[in-house]
Amino acid sequence: MLYPIGIQNFANIRESGYVYVDKTDLVHRLVTTGKYYFLSRPRRFGKSLLVSTLEAYFQGKKELFKGLAVEHLEKDWNAYPVLHLDLSGKTYNSMDDLEVRLDRHLSQWEALFGFEKRYPMADARFSDIIDAAYEKTGRQVVILIDEYDKPLLDAAGNKSLRETFRSCLQGFYSVMKSQDGKLRFGFLTGVTKLGKLSIFSGLNNLNDISMDNQYADICGISEDDLHAYFDGSVEEIASTNEMSKEECYAKLKDYYDGYHFSTKCPDIYNPFSLLSALYQREFKDFWYETGTPTFVVKALRQGKFNLENLTLDRVPASALGGVNADDSDPVPVLYQSGYLTIKSYDERRQRYSLKYPNQEVERGFMECLAKTYVPTASYYSPFDVQKFVDDFEKGDAEGLMKRFEAFFADADYAIAGDAELYFQNTMYVMCKLMGQLVQVERHTSAGRMDIVVQTEKYVYVMELKMDSSADEALQQIEDKGYAKPFAADPRKLFKIGVNFASATRRIEEWKIQ
Repeated sequence: MLYPIGIQNFANIRESGYVYVDKTDLVHRLVTTGKYYFLSRPRRFGKSLLVSTLEAYFQGKKELFKGLAVEHLEKDWNAYPVLHLDLSGKTYNSMDDLEVRLDRHLSQWEALFGFEKRYPMADARFSDIIDAAYEKTGRQVVILIDEYDKPLLDAAGNKSLRETFRSCLQGFYSVMKSQDGKLRFGFLTGVTKLGKLSIFSGLNNLNDISMDNQYADICGISEDDLHAYFDGSVEEIASTNEMSKEECYAKLKDYYDGYHFSTKCPDIYNPFSLLSALYQREFKDFWYETGTPTFVVKALRQGKFNLENLTLDRVPASALGGVNADDSDPVPVLYQSGYLTIKSYDERRQRYSLKYPNQEVERGFMECLAKTYVPTASYYSPFDVQKFVDDFEKGDAEGLMKRFEAFFADADYAIAGDAELYFQNTMYVMCKLMGQLVQVERHTSAGRMDIVVQTEKYVYVMELKMDSSADEALQQIEDKGYAKPFAADPRKLFKIGVNFASATRRIEEWKIQ
């Protein structure tokens, strides 16, 4: 079987014999029931392939769709002039970068339709090209824009540059509204919907299908798709890893499944990761290896958000639909970029619960957070997470606390925000990283934390306080009965009280019982 890993051209996939998961029934529904659409999906999720499929469909390339669902749904196969703008594959560090990319596309279209440019402005040239294409072919024009938001995301944190990009793109995209009578179809994709940047103010007729149940699996691979198209491949990876097929299906689900893009969405696999695993016959973190988007890191570096709240319940629907211009709330950024997904929906309250989609994403996200919150915890330093785990497993409570003490003393405090939130988030990240190697539970209440770590031979109950004392922390372990569940446990129990000083951002005192 040929796996189309990284291949985003529909014609290439069909002509070269790569496996294609048929979504053309949904494509047909799109083009026959509406005119202007917007779709948000995480990177590496097949948006570009969907755009390429739409392009081939509107070009009337019937032969490419032989054997697919749309072959029996479409009767006319009319060919329309297609203007396909792709803003991916480039980093936009200046206005020149955007102008060059737009000019390249505009020049190609002007040559295609035999039209010489009259104006230097991109939006005016775009409008003229639509006129020329309509007049030359006698048919309405199709506009396909892939990764519409790439320049805006690259400018995250640079308000001046982002505003310059926004103004240019808003005028460019608004041409679609003024030329409505000459357009057959318009489709825009991106990672985010930048709600407060008014990028769509001129396109108030766009139908946002990002959280529409009927198009929930238009990108990605569903459980049914996996069984229908890749059952033989699952058998091969199972055999290679000495697993039963059922065990292999379960592991693939844990690693790469779990995305939900609407209230009634089936579980969706990340196609890039799933296909990579099937091809290599190995379970690895493929998606995260492609890199964490800069705008996600910049949103986290604002340092004003308690990371514990990322997976809390009751997130309003409005929070998932758009990203603020100042990136002050990382939740919509993390949802739309694929680091968080929908767990459940409370219809009465119109609130969502969020979660990490799968093991691959959670591990990758923790590594991203580690680079931001605990940059000194690299594998070659004394603060490598594995060294903390070794202390826990050896029962070296004294060495463990000295390592924690030195770790906070060595921190460079790159994170903005108050000391208490910094401490909470740093401990959250450390616990999550260690939790992949030992059993870690963490409970919070009114800013105070107790951590329970269990290894084969030892149990640690740790209470962490801010601007208090180690004795008070130990007393709370007793008063709250944190250690009672382990009273009859044969493992050795350590009770550890820790006090963190906000003024110095260091562990000021710790005691072990």
